[in-house]
Amino acid sequence: MKTNYFNIFFLLFFALLFNNDVIFAQDFQGKATYISKSKMELGRWGARMSEAQKKQIAARLKNRLEKEFVLVFNKQESVFNEEEQLDAISGATDSWGKNFAAGENYKNVKTNAQIQQQEFYGKKFLVKDKLQKIDWTLGKESKQIGNYLCFKATSFIPTDDLLWYSFSWSRMKSTDNQDAEDEENNEPEVDVTQIEAWYTPQIPIGHGPSEYWGLPGLILEVSAGGTTMLCSKIVINPVEAVEIEAPKKGTTVTKIEYQDIIQNKMAEFRNNRMRRR
Repeated sequence: MKTNYFNIFFLLFFALLFNNDVIFAQDFQGKATYISKSKMELGRWGARMSEAQKKQIAARLKNRLEKEFVLVFNKQESVFNEEEQLDAISGATDSWGKNFAAGENYKNVKTNAQIQQQEFYGKKFLVKDKLQKIDWTLGKESKQIGNYLCFKATSFIPTDDLLWYSFSWSRMKSTDNQDAEDEENNEPEVDVTQIEAWYTPQIPIGHGPSEYWGLPGLILEVSAGGTTMLCSKIVINPVEAVEIEAPKKGTTVTKIEYQDIIQNKMAEFRNNRMRRR
């Protein structure tokens, strides 16, 4: 982790000075709400569409592009999950998109453990693995998010590691090409995603939304690729105690094993479709 000693001293002093009584209480808990917004990527098809058509598609995909999540946490553990919402037009939930969306995410920063429940075409999986390794670079920039002073941190993460639960045909094509390159003993290219996070030492715990963690304060905003997650509300030590429990239902696999399951199933769909032509 790249930083300087002055910044570390300042952040720790700031956190201890203002949050000692609240954060280090034995029963410390918190609940944070995040609003996620993603850019609509139309690729080459976008050039052929009118602005009216683009707006119509954006309205149809609103429940995929704009989502609400809740993070509940204590000093060591957290659970991050999406608040389910209805499609603004059809009134239905996005059942197909759920196959490739992140499920309930449990993290334990003390034991370096992550457990995430995924559902893929009707079958439930319990993905158990280590926390995503993130080599953060702490910056000097700061800004206010709500009532909290936040500092900037950046990192780069391999895209496949970040989106291990998802799928895209372009990624499958890239994997096929990589297999061909491996046969020729060429060095494979690794696609990486730049991460920009804003954390607050006023809540000096190493939690954050989704895969993100490991900073000297709660992450209130994070941007990766075309998606930004921003904390819209925080409640520290809510009146009603929050339950922090890891998901337990599903076939246990690792992240790599789960990726293989998705890739193999989608390759099967592709091959069956090609045979019918």
